[in-house]
Amino acid sequence: MLFTSTLLGGACLLSAQGQKPAQEQQGRAPIYHVTVIERTAKAVNYFYRSGPTKIDFRGTVLLPEGKGNATVESRQGRTEIDASFDHLKASQRFGREYLTYVLWAITPEGRPHNIGEIIPDHSDNGHLHVSTDLQAFALIVTAEPYSAVRQPSDVVVLENELRPDTAGSTETVNARYELLPRGQYTWNVTGQLTEELANAPKVSQREYEALSELYQAENAVGVAAAAKAQELAPDTFAKSQQLLREAQQMQYAKKDSARVVEIARQAAQTAEDARMIAVARVQEQSLKTAHDEASQAREQQAAAERALAKAEADASQARADADAAQQRAQLAQQQVESERAARSRAEAQAAQSAVEASQARESAAAVTAAAARNPRPDPAADVSAQRIRLLEDLNAVLPVRDTPRGLVVTIPDADFSGELLRTANSQQVAHVAAVVARWPGLNIAVEGHCSSAGEEALARRRAEEVRASLTDNGVAASAVSSQGFGNSRPLTSNATAQGRAENSRVEIVISGSSLGTVPFWDRTYSLSR
Repeated sequence: MLFTSTLLGGACLLSAQGQKPAQEQQGRAPIYHVTVIERTAKAVNYFYRSGPTKIDFRGTVLLPEGKGNATVESRQGRTEIDASFDHLKASQRFGREYLTYVLWAITPEGRPHNIGEIIPDHSDNGHLHVSTDLQAFALIVTAEPYSAVRQPSDVVVLENELRPDTAGSTETVNARYELLPRGQYTWNVTGQLTEELANAPKVSQREYEALSELYQAENAVGVAAAAKAQELAPDTFAKSQQLLREAQQMQYAKKDSARVVEIARQAAQTAEDARMIAVARVQEQSLKTAHDEASQAREQQAAAERALAKAEADASQARADADAAQQRAQLAQQQVESERAARSRAEAQAAQSAVEASQARESAAAVTAAAARNPRPDPAADVSAQRIRLLEDLNAVLPVRDTPRGLVVTIPDADFSGELLRTANSQQVAHVAAVVARWPGLNIAVEGHCSSAGEEALARRRAEEVRASLTDNGVAASAVSSQGFGNSRPLTSNATAQGRAENSRVEIVISGSSLGTVPFWDRTYSLSR
C-alpha cells in the first residue's frame, strides 16, 4: 500500500514564531493568525477497577472535522487507553515544523504527560493502545515537531469530550495547562503547502514512518542546538548527534526500516534530554548569579552598618567634647573666646558626622532593597544537579529517561540472544554498573517486559541476567532487585513488528534520596476549579 509523503524537504524550521509571515513566503495564500494563551479541558477520575468506559474526542477550531473515541479502563497498577481517531489531516498543514501528532494526558493539577505518538494511515485515521500510571486526567492531541517533546505545543487539534455514560464523570475538575510555544502561530489553509502535499511522491508505510522519525530527530537535534545544549550538555547532545548520523546512514544504506525508526527515536529522545539539561543549567546559573548578587548585597549592607555605627560613635564623642568645652568656659571666663571657637569646631564636626550618618542610613536602605530583589536560591537545586550529572554519565553508555520513578536505562530486545546479553551489550551494562557503583545509597530495580503472553518466564530470566551483570561488576547485591512483568506494561501497540520490539525490553530503574523524587524537567502548573 502506498501513502503520500508529507515530509517536504526535511524538518528545516524549529519554531513557528521564528517564521516569516506566510505572505512573504508564498505571496498568495490566505492565512489565519490564532493566539492561544491557555486551554481548559475536563479531567476524569476513572474509578479503580470498575471496568472499561468510553469517552469521545472532538476537533478544535484548527481541525473541526477531526473526531475520535477511546476506551479507558483502570486496572491494577495502570490505566489502559485504547483510542481511535478519524480525519487526522497531515500535521504539516499547521507549519512545516509540525511532523507528527502526540496524545497527552493532563492531570487535574495541570501537569502534562506524553503518552504516545499517533501515526495516521493512508485514510487519515489513527489508532493507539497505551497504558499510564495516572488515575485522573484529561486527554488532548497536539501537532508537534517531534514525538519526544515534554510539553504540548499550542496546536491543539483534538480534546476529550465526556459522554453521558462515561464512568467517573461525577468527579471531574477543570484542568488548565500551559502550551508551548506561548503566543502566535500561523495556520496556512489553502496555500502552496497544500499543493505540495497533494503532489508529493508516493512511499510505502514503512518508508514513510522511517522518514518521519528521521525528520523528527533532525528537528529535536536542531531545537537542542538552539538551546545551547552543545555547550551546556555536551555528552548528551553528542550522543544525540551520533544516533542521528547512525539512523541517517542506515536509511541511506536502505537497512531495515524498523531499526531506522528505533535509532531515530533514540536520537530525538536524547536530544530532548540534552535540551532539558541545557534549560535546567541555564536556570541553575541564574540562581547562582542571584545568590552571588545577594551575597554581595549582604556584604555591602554589613559595611554600611559598620559605617553607620562608626558615624554614630563619632557624633557621640563630638557631643561629649562640646559639653566639656562648655564646662571649661564656665570655669575660666578668660578663655571664653577660645572655648567658643572650640565649641564651634565641635558643632561643625558633629554636623558633618550627622550628614555622614544620614548618608550611611540611605546606603543601608538601598542595599536592603537590593537584597530583597535577589532572594536566596532553592536548596533543592543541588539534588537536581546531582540527578542531571548521573543522567549524563549514564547517557554516555545507554539511552536514559528521567521519570518520576527515577532514571530509567532501557536495554532493547535486540541486545539479547535468547535470555542472555550479547557480549558487546554485556560490556555496556558493566559500564552502567561502574557508573552506579560510584553513587552510594542508590536503589536499582531491574524490570523485564515482553510483547505477548507466554514469554513471562523469558522476561523474568532476562531481568535476572541483567541483575547478575550489575552485581558482578561492583554494584552491591542488596541494592539491586529484579522482577518480570510479562506483557502487562506495553509502551506502544503490538500491532506491528516495531511495536513488539519496543515492548520487549529490560529497564534498569535507578532511584534514591541523593537524586530526589522529581525529574529535572518537571514543574507544576496552575489549577482552576
